Amino acid sequence: MSALYAPTARPARNARAPRAAQAARPTRATRATRAVESVLLVSGAALVPWLVVLATTLPPTAQVGHWNVAWAGLDALEALGLVATGLLRRRGDGRHRLTAAATCALLVVDAWFDTVTAAPGAELATALAMAVCAELPLAVVCATLALKTDRRTGRTDAGIDTDIDTALRSETSPTTK
Repeated sequence: MSALYAPTARPARNARAPRAAQAARPTRATRATRAVESVLLVSGAALVPWLVVLATTLPPTAQVGHWNVAWAGLDALEALGLVATGLLRRRGDGRHRLTAAATCALLVVDAWFDTVTAAPGAELATALAMAVCAELPLAVVCATLALKTDRRTGRTDAGIDTDIDTALRSETSPTTK
């Protein structure tokens, strides 16, 4: 019986590893997550040489079919994103952060392509005005909503209390000892 309590007792060769050692081993989910992260990192790095190829080989102008459908589709997606974000936020649904992030990206892309594809003169001035006065400010609002903790609940999507005032009050409140 004393062998059970002896601090120097060694486990038998076929004994299972302690739980702490088992927890240190990567799980299947951890390995899958690492694989996805690796694919993303390698893919992003692989795009760098491709960007050089595009920048040096694409013609400066192009005739494009369905130009109107492309722009109307982009603006329709922006409208859908803004409405979905507003409705989800109004309902108190934390998924508004997802639609806000996607809508932010669409608005920035719209501002970028509007300005770089505009003809010099009035068309460029209009594109810049739309970017500065509408698309980019809305993108900032969407980015803020996507990244911000909900003030109403003081919680993030994970349900962790991040309200600093609440945390400080709990630390400084008198407790019985």
